[in-house]
Amino acid sequence: MRRFHAKDKKATFPIGIVVSRFNEEITSKLLDGAHQRLKELGFDEGQITLVEVPGAVEIPVVLQRLAEMKQFDALIALGAVIRGDTSHYDYVCEMVSSGCQRISLDFKLPVVFGVLTTENEEQALERCGGSHGHKGREAVDTACEMVSLLRLL
Repeated sequence: MRRFHAKDKKATFPIGIVVSRFNEEITSKLLDGAHQRLKELGFDEGQITLVEVPGAVEIPVVLQRLAEMKQFDALIALGAVIRGDTSHYDYVCEMVSSGCQRISLDFKLPVVFGVLTTENEEQALERCGGSHGHKGREAVDTACEMVSLLRLL
């Protein structure tokens, strides 16, 4: 049996991050954690491209533009979609998740889905350094592992 797993999770590479400004109290924490983790892993500021978008729905089109540039080894989507009183939440979650997956498959590029989809603000905050870890930091670790794995394959 041939088995593959990422060996070098600390190799640096050009990475793009697209972050939504909507629910900025949450998304700024996701971004801060991701940026801190990148620095811990030895990424140079010149290897990191950050693009801010108004809301989560706008994330996929910017990811697509970054993928088209063929300058990045991985992309990270950061955002927070919090359920409200209408079905709008369901549509936004579907649009963003489908868009991210499509870009990843179409461009054969890791697109890490760091978009929180929670029932309330408390759950979102728990995922930004609270009891459920830090999804911004985890997104960076996932990107590094996927780049390493795809290089092996």
